[in-house]
Amino acid sequence: MPILPAVLRRVAAHVNGRVVSWRTGSEGSQAYVLCVLLLLVAATFAVSWTAYDDMPLTVWFVLLLLGLLLLRLVPLLLLSGYVLMSAAAAAVHGGMNGTRAWVGMVTLVIAVALVIYHASRQRSGLPVALSEPMLAKLRDKLQSQGSIPELPAGWRSQKAAITAHGTGYAGDFVVADLPDRRHLEMVLVDVCGSGSSVGPQSLQFSGALGGLLGALPSVELMQAANAFLLRQYADESFATAVHVLIDLETGTYVITSAGHPPALHWRNEPGGWFVDNASGTALGIIPDPPLTPSWGHLEPGEALMFYTDGVVETRGGDLDQGIEWLRNEALNAVVGRGFSGAAERILRRVKRGDDDRAVLILERLAT
Repeated sequence: MPILPAVLRRVAAHVNGRVVSWRTGSEGSQAYVLCVLLLLVAATFAVSWTAYDDMPLTVWFVLLLLGLLLLRLVPLLLLSGYVLMSAAAAAVHGGMNGTRAWVGMVTLVIAVALVIYHASRQRSGLPVALSEPMLAKLRDKLQSQGSIPELPAGWRSQKAAITAHGTGYAGDFVVADLPDRRHLEMVLVDVCGSGSSVGPQSLQFSGALGGLLGALPSVELMQAANAFLLRQYADESFATAVHVLIDLETGTYVITSAGHPPALHWRNEPGGWFVDNASGTALGIIPDPPLTPSWGHLEPGEALMFYTDGVVETRGGDLDQGIEWLRNEALNAVVGRGFSGAAERILRRVKRGDDDRAVLILERLAT
């Protein structure tokens, strides 16, 4: 029958429109969802009133969970009160026979309290089912900003990172740009803190740095980033950072460090990795922090390695010892196997700690 497909299409279009409207979190969409859930509660109450033993108590819990997922706080309060009163009325009418019935009602009251408490803690003001995707998008945005642009022939980059607690939110991030296919500009940042606690600060700071890349020279860029952090007026709004600007045709580079662990330069000489001498004060602590850049040249077959302090710092350990340990481990990771996968091999050797860890290697391929 040709009428049936047309009806199904209209129903599907209506449902899709309601879902799209619900994703906006608007008051109209919330009222619509609340009405649907109230009708389900009424239907459950009607069945419980007439045949109490045939309606499982768990149905009320399912309705509560649907409300938590789909409703904001005020509509959820209305639904929770309606569920509790309906369940109690049906239970009283059904006789409330036995300990199991009383335990079930007490459990339902506790569930309502927990649902309301959880919803009241949603600072986004959105239902749970909308808050989680929003956080996931923020995480994906932070991770996508750390992707290194595709480099021209003769160059290769690699990055490896591990968050402190296994979440997708980290205080370590990379911002990179290759505006003219010749000059690569990168900043590796370590925001104070670790894991999801610094996710919002990292996203905000990475956005600010992304707008500064290519617009200012190295030192001025760091000074502008420092001024940005000082304007946040937060107790722990500071970060360490290392900036590199490299000419991909000549191999000439300049490194500017703001309180960050020193970069390492791989040379085809005994010792392998050599410590760079760029130095400076961390960002977000004092106005106009002193910064001393370093200049160098990357020959074919050489590489630069940048990393965050979670790679070399341990509780009670000395930073110089950590850097020496990294030099040895990085030497073992490269010799005999080359640079491919070296960043991941190095991170696998780092002892698990309470800080995020990241390693970034920029390699000029041997000709």
